[in-house]
Amino acid sequence: MDDAIFTRRYFGYCLRCSFCGDACCKHGVDVSIVERDRILARAAELEPLVQIGREQWFVPALDEDADFPGGFATRTAVVDGACVFLRRDGRGCLIHGALLARGEDYHVLKPMVSTLFPVTFGDGALLCSDELHDESLVCAGDGPTAYAMARVELAFYFGTELVAELDAHASRLAAAPTS
Repeated sequence: MDDAIFTRRYFGYCLRCSFCGDACCKHGVDVSIVERDRILARAAELEPLVQIGREQWFVPALDEDADFPGGFATRTAVVDGACVFLRRDGRGCLIHGALLARGEDYHVLKPMVSTLFPVTFGDGALLCSDELHDESLVCAGDGPTAYAMARVELAFYFGTELVAELDAHASRLAAAPTS
């Protein structure tokens, strides 16, 4: 893991933010083919909300990537300067909001990369997104650590045993003398 997840900070309360304009949603998001197929399986109920045909929701290219369920990933499409699933009549992820409105767990459809952001994964490791490392993320700097904000999501996706190990590592880092 990248120790930066325990030290890099950002304003992690996304829908309480009044300054970013959902900037992190401007580029689309990586999606495993498993997630893509789950979303497309519910296209009939999502299409009226998205207001863009399902054939335009994902870029056609597939990238082989062992870190993603199914071994392949794609991306959500960018339409009119933002992720196709960004709410156009408000804030946040349309998928997330639609599932909560139906009383469902958003993890059922919302892409894992989107849920964990700005913590991400690659080459078998947890790490900070490039945007948090280089501080180009509009909300970088103040607030909780990336790990603190992603902790519950990490437990959901990877289990409480991993989170217990990460908590112990975070405690060791916090107790270590700084130079």
